[in-house]
Amino acid sequence: MSKPALLLIDLQNDYFPGGAFALANTEAALVAVERAIRHAQENGLPVVHVQHVADATQGIAPFFNAGTEGVKIHPRILAAAPDAPVVVKHFADSFERTNLQSTLQALGATELVLCGMMTQNCVTHTALSRQADAYERVTVLTDACTTVSEMLHAIALHALSTRVRLVDTASRW
Repeated sequence: MSKPALLLIDLQNDYFPGGAFALANTEAALVAVERAIRHAQENGLPVVHVQHVADATQGIAPFFNAGTEGVKIHPRILAAAPDAPVVVKHFADSFERTNLQSTLQALGATELVLCGMMTQNCVTHTALSRQADAYERVTVLTDACTTVSEMLHAIALHALSTRVRLVDTASRW
């Protein structure tokens, strides 16, 4: 029997109003992510935070620098999933040089459900990761993702449409 895991990708303060790189439609995406977390919890599905931290060896980045308020996971997301494991990454692909694969294996996940920031970058790279190919299905929650504009969000989702399942949080996933 399949067991989806919900991946919360880069829901960090720098992407919200007042952060170093605020994205479009963050409040709507935040509400949809909270709905997805509730759905996962009600159905006994694992939830995993994925947190991007800039690689200090590459110099100071424009955002997500260690020790800053902006790198922290958004407080509403932490409150909704306080016990979820946190996987720290330094690349767009959440699997690249992280413990995400072993974390998902330990949780018994056989499917991936992705949401978060930025649709055209970290969400897409994770969905299309070679390591994601090992899962029975990859789903992206379209209303629980966002990026710098509605147009770029739509372009990224269209590009993903031939490779992964696209649904909104109101759908059964």
